[in-house]
Amino acid sequence: MITRSIALALLVLFSAAGFAQPAAPPCAPAPGQGKAGDWAFFARYRKENASLKPDSSRIVFMGDSITEGWAKEPLFSAHPHYLNRGIGGQTALQMLVRFQADVIALKPRLVHIMAGTNDVAENEGPESDEEIEGAIRSMVELALANHIKVVLASIPPAADFPWRPGLKPVRRLRRLNAWIESYARHAGVGYVDYWPALATKAGAMKPGLSIDGVHPNAEGYAAMEPLAQAAIESALARQ
Repeated sequence: MITRSIALALLVLFSAAGFAQPAAPPCAPAPGQGKAGDWAFFARYRKENASLKPDSSRIVFMGDSITEGWAKEPLFSAHPHYLNRGIGGQTALQMLVRFQADVIALKPRLVHIMAGTNDVAENEGPESDEEIEGAIRSMVELALANHIKVVLASIPPAADFPWRPGLKPVRRLRRLNAWIESYARHAGVGYVDYWPALATKAGAMKPGLSIDGVHPNAEGYAAMEPLAQAAIESALARQ
């Protein structure tokens, strides 16, 4: 496991590197994303983070638009100590770059990490499986180095991406999810598989659970919520 000091130094290096800002990806980008100099979109939650009071029961959900859209659903209204830190269109690497600001600095008990949809969709260009896995692994290592428990989520199903059609992602999503499950077990962290609730046998979103075949609707989130809650409770109960 990387040390905390090395991990934090890497994040500082990433955030100071002056990445060129691409056009906002079409996968439900958050308002304001795409401003020059904020590739990881630190501005999205900066003011909200600064206003938070300490809370030893805090749970943070880190993710992309699938996580961001979840904020309006009953899981979060029923649990005020659950914080949503999803940002539409983001890849796992963008999440990693802002992980210090949007997770570690908030001192949560646990982080739920759902990443990979926009990597497979090539929002920031093609990535290898190893590159996606490396960003996810680094988020887990950062959390554990800071005594934050982890639930890793499967990448939700999708037969195609409306904003980037033709990639035929199902096989790759299954392969990455197999790695996420195996890595979670190896790292001793929680894992939650949303496919039984969301996916058809062919790997598409079940009819009626999504607005576009990728993003869950209210019924889709309702199917996910008991799985998320059970995984969180199980992870918190671990020594």
